[in-house]
Amino acid sequence: MRVLPDRLVALFFALAITLTGPAASGALCTGPASSRVGDGVRTLCAADDAAALKGLLLAQAAPATEPTAPAPAPATSAPATSAPASDTSAPASVPDQAAPPPVSPAPATAAPEQAAPAQAAPEQAVPAPAQAAPPAEQAAPKPTPGTLAAALAHFLEDAFSETDTGISEVAATGDARAVAIIEALQDGRLLFSAQQKKVYYKDKSDKLIDAATGAPVTGPEPADIDKVRINNRLRRSIAAALGGLRLQARDPDRRYQAAQAVFKSREENALPALDAALAKETDERIKRALTEARAAVILFSNEASEANKIAAVRVIRARGDQDALNLLAGLPSNSPAAVRSAARDAVASIQGELAIWATLQNAWYGLSLGSVLLLAAIGLAITFGVMGVINMAHGEMVMLGAYTTFVVQELIRAHNPELFDYSLLIAVPLAFVVAGFIGILIEQGIIRFLYGRPLETLLATWGLSLILQQAVRTGFGPTNREVGAPSWMSGAFEVGQINITYGRLWIICFTLAVFVALLALLRYTRLGLEMRAVTQNRAMAASMGIRTARVDALTFGLGSGIAGIAGVALSQIDNVSPNLGQGYIIDSFMVVVFGGVGNLWGTLVGAFSLGIANKFLEPYAGAVLGKIAILVIIILFIQKRPRGLFALKGRAVEA
Repeated sequence: MRVLPDRLVALFFALAITLTGPAASGALCTGPASSRVGDGVRTLCAADDAAALKGLLLAQAAPATEPTAPAPAPATSAPATSAPASDTSAPASVPDQAAPPPVSPAPATAAPEQAAPAQAAPEQAVPAPAQAAPPAEQAAPKPTPGTLAAALAHFLEDAFSETDTGISEVAATGDARAVAIIEALQDGRLLFSAQQKKVYYKDKSDKLIDAATGAPVTGPEPADIDKVRINNRLRRSIAAALGGLRLQARDPDRRYQAAQAVFKSREENALPALDAALAKETDERIKRALTEARAAVILFSNEASEANKIAAVRVIRARGDQDALNLLAGLPSNSPAAVRSAARDAVASIQGELAIWATLQNAWYGLSLGSVLLLAAIGLAITFGVMGVINMAHGEMVMLGAYTTFVVQELIRAHNPELFDYSLLIAVPLAFVVAGFIGILIEQGIIRFLYGRPLETLLATWGLSLILQQAVRTGFGPTNREVGAPSWMSGAFEVGQINITYGRLWIICFTLAVFVALLALLRYTRLGLEMRAVTQNRAMAASMGIRTARVDALTFGLGSGIAGIAGVALSQIDNVSPNLGQGYIIDSFMVVVFGGVGNLWGTLVGAFSLGIANKFLEPYAGAVLGKIAILVIIILFIQKRPRGLFALKGRAVEA
């Protein structure tokens, strides 16, 4: 006699209860098989609950059907009614007459279909299936709405609409990591893993960070990790979200920049952050920027009323810059007619104001160019005015001053980087000494033998300029050299709509300081008195005991030294190369001739006049045609006034 497994016994009686009802349950509860199916069966027998008993039996029998499921159904011809017949006729002999269950696999195959609902119904299910459910729930817990984890879940979908929602929700959480996450998305450093259901980002050092926790990832990267994609619309959303987050920053400059970013992006979801920032802001400049950003958002909002949009137009009109003009010009065509009319009036008004500011901006550019021309020409005005020498190597003195600045900065970088902000202050006297010393050597070795022979002087100094260029090219190479700007010369500021860079402003101040110092030298020193005497009447000065040869050498050295100082300033706005001086020699001669030979005030007026005229002609004629037009104007002017604007006076000059 073969003993059947307990699970088959449970399956058998479950089928029997299905077919015969309480009769089979009574046989199980009173027969010897009750000891084979567990205490839970006996408990339900005592309660006389046949339906619950059937469910429990199916739950006990379900695991037994899994190994037999792949096996083919051997025989389906045995009727299912044979089991209950033998069961009811001889209940005491169930273990010995249990042959029908093996020959009735067809009903057994139906048991798994009935087991699914049966496992969920009773609370007293077998422990094995009940313990498998909690791990499945813990593997994918639902994040709490409104948290950073819930916001990050949108990035897992890899869809632009979901990413846009994720950006807004991450910004709305106010979490400390929100800025880092959105900046990573902007820079293409935000990643996600669909398998791990996690979002990561890489910091500036390329270290992988878990976005939800902020903790570095120590193990290997997930195999399916990929970037979160963005498009142009999302970039605007990112800019607005970052602007909203930075609106609460402690640094006033960051708050101001954030307000400007929102003004340009016009994202409507930044409006709550703008209102909150406006309520707290005390800085008037930042408050004005926040008000303008709010007006830009309202103007392009579909929810704003017509009255609010007209008020927003007035706020943007008061801003009056190019950004405001572009914003009003790009107003949607479906805007109300009154709003479009107000925008057209504001655009016309802004355009008129911008034309005036553009004129003032060109005047500033002209002053900046004039200061450069004055600095390059002032040394030439001295040598040409006192000695009458056409020095074609004057540009190379400027170039030597620029390379002196380069050498000074390289030495400071190598030995004492803390002094870099003082590099230009150190380079100015060194450039003056180097260029002045070389100028004295040139005068003593070449120029002094060619006085009174202007053509030979021109050719000699031109050949000397080529020699100096090649010498520098051999020593430093033909490529441009980097000369850095100190911190106090970096940056810019605005006056109205005029943009003023600190570098140009310092060059103008430096040029005027050199000009005033040179005037003081000529007026209040013995060397200046002798130079003016030689300039007006060389023969009379020599007869009065002035050593004209010594004055010539010192004058040439002074002019070359000032050219070297000009090179220090030009190294901040031009390329430091062997050809640096060639771009200024012609302009320097034009300034000297136009202003008046040997007259410093004429050089000042001529430099600024030519600089401003050049900048006003460039927008219409271009840079090249503008220079040609200036040259033609100077030629025509010299035909009428050969001695320039401010001619020297004296009997020798008149003669």
